[in-house]
Amino acid sequence: MVLSGADLPLGVVRQQIASAIDIIVHLSRLRDRSRRVMEISEVCGMNEGEVVLHPLYVFEEEAEKDGRIIGSLRRTGQPLRYVDKLQMAGVFVEGMTSETGGRMA
Repeated sequence: MVLSGADLPLGVVRQQIASAIDIIVHLSRLRDRSRRVMEISEVCGMNEGEVVLHPLYVFEEEAEKDGRIIGSLRRTGQPLRYVDKLQMAGVFVEGMTSETGGRMA
């Protein structure tokens, strides 16, 4: 969309991206040449022209054995903030709360 020929300001492009993406899954190649999910973050909008990310899971390296990295994704303990789209789709997860404070069943 940005390369479509329209000369959009950077702030407008960032705002469009922030409003279009709900979750970002960050993949990376580690030093053992394996690919892993390093972080899963919720996109929470904009603050002073920057996209605000709320990390939900992060990869924690635990050890290295036979040249392979051992680790796993760990919950950050922070709940998903924006669940309105899930609620509208009929997805209900116990303990999940919406940004407005309403608890899901």
